[in-house]
Amino acid sequence: MTVALSTGTWNLDMSHTEIGFTVRHAGISKVRGQFADAEATLVIGDTLASSAVEASVKTASFDSNDDNRDAHVKGEDFFDVEKYPEMTFKATSAEGDFEDFKLTGDLTIKDTTLPVTFDAECGGVAVDPFGATRVGFSAKTQISRKEFGLTWNAALEAGGVLVGDKVTIEIDAAFVLPEAN
Repeated sequence: MTVALSTGTWNLDMSHTEIGFTVRHAGISKVRGQFADAEATLVIGDTLASSAVEASVKTASFDSNDDNRDAHVKGEDFFDVEKYPEMTFKATSAEGDFEDFKLTGDLTIKDTTLPVTFDAECGGVAVDPFGATRVGFSAKTQISRKEFGLTWNAALEAGGVLVGDKVTIEIDAAFVLPEAN
């Protein structure tokens, strides 16, 4: 049985969502991590163009599986989570179809807002064993961290820098359609 993607407002299910990143470290390897706390609302319209998404990610939920690195990235050199507790995304357009599309929007990190475009796809729609209707999406983009004011770095003795500029953001998100009352 195929379940249709219903119009309406869907809420992010963070327990079934991963907001991950990858950045080059010391020019030789990649560091991966994620943000564990976010909120998002997805409004599905009659067309992709009439749909919208807004998200807010708590910067203090940054986790790269290294306490020292996490404390540094949460500090003033990078996210400055005390001053900038959230980064946000608000979609401005979408092109393609619900299965495979480009989602463009305004990404705000610290006090800088820039347009970014995610390559996105719908993973499907299903009703879970508890009767909730769910939809999954995957999205990926690459940003320059320096463009968002995340400029800290350290020179390496052999040349190059400790932290790469390009950050790949990958999102696997699940949304739930609230039950009609």
